[in-house]
Amino acid sequence: MIEQIIFYSFSAILIACAIMVITSKNPVQGALYLVLAFVTAAGLWLSLQAEFLAWILILVYVGAVMTLFLFVVMMINLDHLPSRAALKRYLPLGIVIVAIFVAVISVATEPQHFLLASAAPYHYPESYSNVQAIGGVLYTNYIYAFELAAVILLVAIIAAIALAFRGRMSRTKAQNVDQQIAVFRDDAVKVIKMPSERRKP
Repeated sequence: MIEQIIFYSFSAILIACAIMVITSKNPVQGALYLVLAFVTAAGLWLSLQAEFLAWILILVYVGAVMTLFLFVVMMINLDHLPSRAALKRYLPLGIVIVAIFVAVISVATEPQHFLLASAAPYHYPESYSNVQAIGGVLYTNYIYAFELAAVILLVAIIAAIALAFRGRMSRTKAQNVDQQIAVFRDDAVKVIKMPSERRKP
């Protein structure tokens, strides 16, 4: 009974935070709601005895990825982004994509795929290592999906850098290595001979 209360409480908070992420007008607030969504998702992992996934979600996503998200949000010039009125043109396409994602997730999370149709959640013994179990499955059965996820993250990093870079500004000083190497001593150093002056007493 207590486990069900904890599960539904965290699930309700997670769904509310996910809705606030996409409906919040302030992008910084949306990122903070996403942090709270990650924390509640980690709570759900803990209730399923997946401690490794829960701590990875906290340390990697909340501690590192969300920090990068906040930096990107602060670097992007939001004044030049399209307004919400212009984004309404893409609303039908967005609804279709969301419907496809919901259908795929609904099929992938059916109870028979997780052997939970007629069985209660199993409590593993203390000697059970979910790190070993996850590693054994991830690097054997899902190695190609793992590598594909790494490539997608690399593309996301390149896209973030491309969005943040606005070209070289006119008043910015840049280093020209070829010009520095081609300089001779006579061009860089000028010796000026000046007569010595007598010090007044």
